[in-house]
Amino acid sequence: MELEGKNLKLAPLTIEDAYDMRSWGQHKSKLLADYNFPYINDTEVKTWFRFKTFNWRNSYFSVRDKDGRLVGYMGIKNKRPFKRTAFLGIVFDPDNINKGLGTEALETFLPYYFEELRMKALLLEVAEFNERAIHVYEKLGFKKTAYYLDPFPDQGIDRSDPELIRWKSCFVFDGEKIYNYIYEMKLTKDVYLSRKRS
Repeated sequence: MELEGKNLKLAPLTIEDAYDMRSWGQHKSKLLADYNFPYINDTEVKTWFRFKTFNWRNSYFSVRDKDGRLVGYMGIKNKRPFKRTAFLGIVFDPDNINKGLGTEALETFLPYYFEELRMKALLLEVAEFNERAIHVYEKLGFKKTAYYLDPFPDQGIDRSDPELIRWKSCFVFDGEKIYNYIYEMKLTKDVYLSRKRS
């Protein structure tokens, strides 16, 4: 499977893609540090790749720009064949965000997901503080369906970090534990098709 957009190409994720992620930049925001690709040596990269791809319920795809550079990867996780749903995961090189590439990648992927795979709904989870991502998802028709607390991935984050303070309404501090609010969002096939027709 290969999908082509105006500026991007999506293809099944390979180990070579995983090696390419080692050259990615790093998020400046400590709140997004969990999205940095931390693996350097070949063994770590291979372990990460096997973890991502061994489960038949998950499918991952590379996202390359028109010059062939790996700018991101995305996947559908926890596929439920009978309900015809899955969860979206999408990660981009921090040096290639805010360029419209994430939006284009999803616009390229959604026809394949709903029309070729015949799925009924695509779900995702996004941190409340990640307004940029929420804006992209809403622009594509995703609706918020749930709101809950989850443990924050970086329990050792400096609590005086300016961004943590800026977004403190999105967090709960319970002693040593830090939690952040998460939205679950959903795009149904009906909404996707009605937006496509309009």
